[in-house]
Amino acid sequence: MARIVAGPQGLLVATARRAVGMRRRRIACVLVGVTALVAVACLTTAGAQQFLANGLLGPAPVPPNNPQTDQKVRLGQQLYFDTRLSIDNTVSCATCHDPATGWANHNRTDTGVKGQVGGRNSGTILDSAYMRYQFWDGRAGSLEEQALGPIANPIEMGETLDNVVRKLDAIPGYHRQFERVFGTGVTTDGIAKAIAAFERAVISGPSPYDKYLMGDKKAMSPAAVRGMNLFNGKAHCTACHSGPMFSDQSFHNIGVGMDKPTPDVGRSKITSDPADWGRFKTPALRNIALTDPYLHDGSEKTLADVVAFYDKGGIPNRNLDPLMLPLNLTTTEKADLVAFMEALTGAMPDIRAPELPE
Repeated sequence: MARIVAGPQGLLVATARRAVGMRRRRIACVLVGVTALVAVACLTTAGAQQFLANGLLGPAPVPPNNPQTDQKVRLGQQLYFDTRLSIDNTVSCATCHDPATGWANHNRTDTGVKGQVGGRNSGTILDSAYMRYQFWDGRAGSLEEQALGPIANPIEMGETLDNVVRKLDAIPGYHRQFERVFGTGVTTDGIAKAIAAFERAVISGPSPYDKYLMGDKKAMSPAAVRGMNLFNGKAHCTACHSGPMFSDQSFHNIGVGMDKPTPDVGRSKITSDPADWGRFKTPALRNIALTDPYLHDGSEKTLADVVAFYDKGGIPNRNLDPLMLPLNLTTTEKADLVAFMEALTGAMPDIRAPELPE
């Protein structure tokens, strides 16, 4: 694996470039027409062709107002690992989104400053650049917007954005970097853009599933191949977990927590739309085996538990998604689905905490 190497002369964004380079090479053979439909030419088996909806990832999208640069990514890396962004200097982005635990963490829900416990499970930063919405309720529409949310959240980092700007601008090492990268001192806009640029560099490499699609029939186990067919067939997972990230980038009510006295209402708190009551973002499934526990409240410990939850059709409630139906899977079929999801784990970028500026 390549490594992001921080040093006094700059940052080599080796991991991101290598991952993007590999993806560019592997998708070059499919982008030979005006539409990705001709990707079938690169697939070696008829059985693989039906999974084009869950195809290969292309380069991560980058907004035109925040282009990637080495210096910006290095600055964002420092901010991501710096606990000084929190009110008591104890919590950083990496506290809840740790590279060692799939860029998420294994707690049921997040713990922030002063030991405060949140109500939702941490999502992974890994490959988050491909997701249209951030947070379980989709309240952020970009990584830039997402980056500022935890800083001001009273349970997570508990700081004010104005105070964070004052604190960081008083650190000479940060002030100099912001001047070089943005031409200004520390600003909230610069903090958001730098962290977002770093997070766009946190990209996984090809998974066994990707290699299978590229023609390596031995890349996945027989159980995983059976699970792939179940995923698109009897288990009808692709109804929601579609696209290269295995997410339809939308929101669904599958009943999680809806049997509690005061359930988390999810997306409807953001939109005020009764149709969104109990709906949460469809999580991506790439690298899902690394980020237990699962679901927005962390209530399912293992992938096997998640499959069992879906097999029973979720938890009934007044807004349960009509796609949630009992699946009647056998024990072997449940295990095969887990094997397939485990085959969605790609090579991890080797990114470590950098030396922080003083």
